[in-house]
Amino acid sequence: MKRAALTLVTPPIAACKFGCAGCCAAPIGVFWITGIVAIVYGMVGGPTHLMGPSWTTVGLGLALWAIASVWTAITIRSASEEKCAGRKNP
Repeated sequence: MKRAALTLVTPPIAACKFGCAGCCAAPIGVFWITGIVAIVYGMVGGPTHLMGPSWTTVGLGLALWAIASVWTAITIRSASEEKCAGRKNP
């Protein structure tokens, strides 16, 4: 449960904590942070300066967050015992 929650809420932290490919955390973090920025920017009007939310920009942010979560899930799942022999995962 802890892995699934971290994968959905904070993908870069889950990639560092449960996966052995620490180098994946940086690009996952870029997608995740960009998704958060796009969601916030979309809620305040987006690039077209709408009076209400720009749902296209919010959707883009949610898509980027989903990509980061799926990437993290793949990274965690592909962390095999041979690659991570020297590292202990909690």
